[in-house]
Amino acid sequence: METPLIRPARPDELPRLMELYDAARRFMRSRGNAVQWVGGYPSRELIAAGIDSGEQYVCEADGHIVATFWFAVAPEPTYAEIDGAWLDDAPYGVVHRLASDGSVRGVGAHCLDWSLAQCGNIRVDTHSDNHVMQALLDRLGFTRCGVIYLGDGTPRDAFHKKY
Repeated sequence: METPLIRPARPDELPRLMELYDAARRFMRSRGNAVQWVGGYPSRELIAAGIDSGEQYVCEADGHIVATFWFAVAPEPTYAEIDGAWLDDAPYGVVHRLASDGSVRGVGAHCLDWSLAQCGNIRVDTHSDNHVMQALLDRLGFTRCGVIYLGDGTPRDAFHKKY
């Protein structure tokens, strides 16, 4: 297999991206995470907005889209306050909504490594029940920095990695 390619998502790929999010929801449920990405989240509109802004990415392997995620180098409003401490206050990139179909081993790590290579300083958050994502972040050398709270007040475990 060739090295997976990461590129911005295109509008015509929206149906495939929604399939990836459906697959990720099923995977999370099978691993005991029944509370993350409920109520239609992420919505088709949210993903379409990410495509329109150029911040929704796909990961292709052998010509097939096998993963997707949102990435931007910009302050994340929910990261302004943390119960804990970030590694630094330097500009950073943010990864949200990483999902794959499970067909390519290591694709999550590839997406996170690519994101880190874009700016050298990445912050990520995940649900406390998402043990698979937490294990991936730990394996990749992310530091668990504390807890942030989403706009609706729900907590998320916060991770940070920099070069």
